[in-house]
Amino acid sequence: MVDMGMDAYRFSIAWSRIYPSGSGTINQAGIDHYNKLINALLAKGIEPYVTIYHWDLPQALDDKYKGWLDPQIITDYARFAETCFEQFGDRVKHWITFNEPHTFAIQGYDVGLQAPGRCSILLRLFCPGGNSATEPYIVGHHVLLAHATVADIYQKKYKATQGGSLGIAFDVMWYEPMDNKPEDIDAANRAQDFQLGWFMEPLFFGDYPASMRKRVGDRLPKFTPSEEALVKGSLDFVGINHYTTWYARSNSTNFIGVILNDTLADSGAITLPFKGVKPIGDKASSVWLYIVPQGMRSLMNYVRTKYGNPPVFITENGMDDANNPFVPIKDALKDAKRIKYHNDYLSNLSAAIRDGCNVKGYFVWSLLDNWEWAAGYTSRFGLYFIDYKDNLKRYPKDSVQWFKSFLSSSN
Repeated sequence: MVDMGMDAYRFSIAWSRIYPSGSGTINQAGIDHYNKLINALLAKGIEPYVTIYHWDLPQALDDKYKGWLDPQIITDYARFAETCFEQFGDRVKHWITFNEPHTFAIQGYDVGLQAPGRCSILLRLFCPGGNSATEPYIVGHHVLLAHATVADIYQKKYKATQGGSLGIAFDVMWYEPMDNKPEDIDAANRAQDFQLGWFMEPLFFGDYPASMRKRVGDRLPKFTPSEEALVKGSLDFVGINHYTTWYARSNSTNFIGVILNDTLADSGAITLPFKGVKPIGDKASSVWLYIVPQGMRSLMNYVRTKYGNPPVFITENGMDDANNPFVPIKDALKDAKRIKYHNDYLSNLSAAIRDGCNVKGYFVWSLLDNWEWAAGYTSRFGLYFIDYKDNLKRYPKDSVQWFKSFLSSSN
């Protein structure tokens, strides 16, 4: 990191390293581990940006009360977060309460592809239990209340002495209307409501988007007046994880929604990376990741105009190559496509800043090739190539030198 010229590093604290049972007794070895990391970063002039929760619910809490489906999670999460403030807040000045609540609500409780693997789609052929029409909204509601509870604790007990800031990071695709007609423009707006607005609107305006209230009805939880007051305004900055842009068109028949009965169909928008057979942009390795740099500028201006230009950190941006065992390492290090990706996305981010967008920082996903959730080791996002066959040896890809030059010219 020092060699590249980086001045900040984002990482997450694993809940079960601090509380192996989710609550109860603190594990001092976990505290010691993160103290070493934080102190090592600061010794090198690198500012830690700490994500408190990145999808890693302690198994004990899922066993005990089904985790995010039960309001008890708010109390247990708040205790964990406050322990982080107590133990590390004298040195950590940037806190991110959650990474991508939309992703784990949908992937974990609607389609069942990620932990805890709950769903009710297609007669629950692959899921042990769940209700795809209700559980994602319950999870999202508890996440918002947990975030706001922790923000309130930090504001009242730690901010004055520690001097830090607190936000939350969202996964945000940009959506372009499939065609320039009112129904597709409306569909693109609804798709954004059901992705970003689901969490942003309560935090900025005190309630869920009107389109969600209208289309989801009684399945969408309600905030009490005191909860609304707690949630509204409970952040200092917004984290945006942005990788790609897709098209959106109106789902007028909602045939799929009738069959699936899940939250993905509630928006009444069909989102695709194709118009006919033509893709929206060049494709990375991941099936969902198409390279559309101008989406970054459009998204930043959307956040600026809709939410009053809050401080924004790009908390993730990047692209992956396939982990091809037949490609020699020396060839795998030649990542011209990644260099062009970052050059073009950063150029659009720079344009957005000139438009007046309040962008404060930018993090690449990721420094190292790593375990990419459901994709495992088949996907390589890293600036550094990791040789999984040779003791995790690290090799800088060409993009490392590009960033080194970029950062030195920026200073």
